[in-house]
Amino acid sequence: MKLGVFTPLFNQLSFDEMIEAVAKRGLQTVEIGTGGSPGNAHCDIDKLLVSSDERKEYLSKLQANGLEISAFSCHNNPVSPNKNEAKEADELLRKTIQLASLMNVPVVNGFSGIPGGNETDTTVNWPVLPWPTEYADIYNYQWEKKLIPYWKDINDVCSQSGVKIGIELHGGFSAHTPFTMLKLRDGAGSHIGCNLDPSHLWWQGIDPVGTIKILGKEKAIHHFHAKDTYLDQDNINMHGLTDMQPYGDVQTRAWSFRSVGCGHDMKEWSDIISALRLYGYDYVLSIEHEDPLMSIDEGFDRAVTNLKSIMIHEQPTDMWWA
Repeated sequence: MKLGVFTPLFNQLSFDEMIEAVAKRGLQTVEIGTGGSPGNAHCDIDKLLVSSDERKEYLSKLQANGLEISAFSCHNNPVSPNKNEAKEADELLRKTIQLASLMNVPVVNGFSGIPGGNETDTTVNWPVLPWPTEYADIYNYQWEKKLIPYWKDINDVCSQSGVKIGIELHGGFSAHTPFTMLKLRDGAGSHIGCNLDPSHLWWQGIDPVGTIKILGKEKAIHHFHAKDTYLDQDNINMHGLTDMQPYGDVQTRAWSFRSVGCGHDMKEWSDIISALRLYGYDYVLSIEHEDPLMSIDEGFDRAVTNLKSIMIHEQPTDMWWA
């Protein structure tokens, strides 16, 4: 396995400064935003698309510091009921797939998106209950009319480009559980898979190791985000897991994102790493830092230290003892 970082935490730095910050920690990969939620501080996608010289220079700076790109990321909502938002997100996703193909980057990460509740809606609608039955009608409309047709087309684009999609299972979007991930993959195609982030599973009450077993058996894990979640049971009793308080209200929130090892102990994280190896994922652990209690450097360094202590680098030997 390789250790990397999702670089929006360094969006305040230039590309060269970001590379220096990552390389001095001894990491091997970077995951770079091309726009959307991650921003594009370290990637001028239009410039890179039109110039092979720009692409060569870009990659040479990374390679000179022992780094490679694990994925491009363009988290957005390409099935939004807002036509302008959907158009912008779709265009960015297609450009990002094209750039990934040109630069031999194997994965493009993002969200499944979330449509409106019907053809005339102007805002998103996230149904999570089958009753009242209007919710079930919304759910079926979204999957049959919007999600499957859209991602089936993107799967075809990816097939031609040699690129895989990593969908992050994030609440508020249609694909947010192992079941909905496989529902999307089954309907759209095998180039659509998961960017597995345990932090979003824990707050939904889903065990990451169990998720790895489910998705790993289907070869549906295309990328991995290393981020933790702290669950505050007292606050869960008050607000439930679908807590609408701002992320900054850490004292009263039901859950908060934390750096690796600050929400769940290293035994749980070690179990996650072992499950990834056992079920066929041997690619990148990409650190995502969104810890409200730590600075960028301290939270990032904590994750680096903790993950280095449990990572599996070498291939297993023969069972000489058995």
